[in-house]
Amino acid sequence: MGSMDFRHLGRSGMQISEITYGNWLTHGSQVENDVATQCVRAALDNGITSFDTADAYANGKAEEVLGAALKGERRESLEIFTKVYWPTGPEPKGKNDTGLSRKHMMESINGSLRRLQTDYVDLYQAHRYDSFTPLEETMQAFADIVHSGKAHYVGVSEWTAEQIRAAHALAVDLGISLVSNQPQYSMLWRVIEAEVVPTCEELGIGQIVWSPIAQGVLTGKYKPGQPLPAGSRATDEKGGADMISRFLNDETLARVQALEPIAADLGLSMAQLAVAWVLQNPNVSSAIIGASRPEQVAENVKAAGLTIPADVMTRIDEALGDVVVRDPQIVTRSTPARRVV
Repeated sequence: MGSMDFRHLGRSGMQISEITYGNWLTHGSQVENDVATQCVRAALDNGITSFDTADAYANGKAEEVLGAALKGERRESLEIFTKVYWPTGPEPKGKNDTGLSRKHMMESINGSLRRLQTDYVDLYQAHRYDSFTPLEETMQAFADIVHSGKAHYVGVSEWTAEQIRAAHALAVDLGISLVSNQPQYSMLWRVIEAEVVPTCEELGIGQIVWSPIAQGVLTGKYKPGQPLPAGSRATDEKGGADMISRFLNDETLARVQALEPIAADLGLSMAQLAVAWVLQNPNVSSAIIGASRPEQVAENVKAAGLTIPADVMTRIDEALGDVVVRDPQIVTRSTPARRVV
């Protein structure tokens, strides 16, 4: 086992690895499944015990691959997180295949447990906020899932500070632990800092952050004024080309290149610097890293347990200047206005 640092998930008693392995499969083809399994093994070998997935990733395939890859591991030594909101399974979709209704949540947890080949998940997360279901109904369903032993803790993803506060109050009344939020967070994307982080610190909720490397932009592989590397995330229509596009302007890319000497001074790759940077925020419990090759897992794990000196944090701010996105009004991958009825 590699050496890994652990943090409590929010104010809960559960500890999770500072690096969470996220298995966000894009297509779920056999080649990818084999590589995904190798990446999960590499995560275990490098001391990662926390694994994040979602029922919607590759239409259920991601959960299946993760369940198969973890088979035979001691279940008590793992923390498995999944999510509910988006539809999964074969077409045509039914009217209740999306959102956070009691019906969809109860059906979804059973589907996730079957695909993951486990009796419970450690953390069950609302993948988005559902403005068409009463929050009371959603939190009651979460409570019943926890009280039936199918999940230990509950969390949310990409919720506003106000939504988190309302959910937390209901969770307290229902006797369950709302312990986490899963937002996008990186040196380039800091929208949680203004409102979400202070609210969560007050309520004892930790962040499990996704995209700490800004979809690969913070590795420095995208150069200003040059064509996008073939086969990269930026050219993959199915997996994130739209999300990454906001970072792919020459000014942002030029400023990212200015991080190279800063990383070099610390003896880190730019990707390691990016992951270590999000972990400097005390409200962050873990950073999710994905991998398309097992070697990447070992590389990114080196970012755990690092302290970036305060003067270097300032240098990073100066290098990036005003290309950083901070406006809390911007919500990533926002909830669809209304499901088509």
